[in-house]
Amino acid sequence: MSQETEQELEQETRRILERLDALDMDALAAALTDDAQGIDELTGGWRRGRESLNAYLSELAGTVSEVRSQATDLHATGWGDTGVVTFVLEQTYLMDGETQNLSAPTSLVFRREGDGWMLALIHSAPLPE
Repeated sequence: MSQETEQELEQETRRILERLDALDMDALAAALTDDAQGIDELTGGWRRGRESLNAYLSELAGTVSEVRSQATDLHATGWGDTGVVTFVLEQTYLMDGETQNLSAPTSLVFRREGDGWMLALIHSAPLPE
């Protein structure tokens, strides 16, 4: 993997977290592949496809605020048109007026589409406090 690819994947991960912190769900949705998949933390199940993930993001936007995310222990690896970024997501936010703290080992799978990287998989496993 080239150092340039690694840097691109790290930058795209940081952009994803910035969009999440800003609760810019339209920008997050635009970063998803059509067949993206992710964990629904509210139900403990999977969301499959852009439309399903968009619905989940909209649900979150209605219940959380003041999101602050930080990626620690970040590592990017790429294989041609596929990239994986692993990190620990350290996050605080307000949910229904109560402060929540989250620490979650997280994996993002990206696929190169055109000139950029699109998010194909979001896998985050929150650890109990």
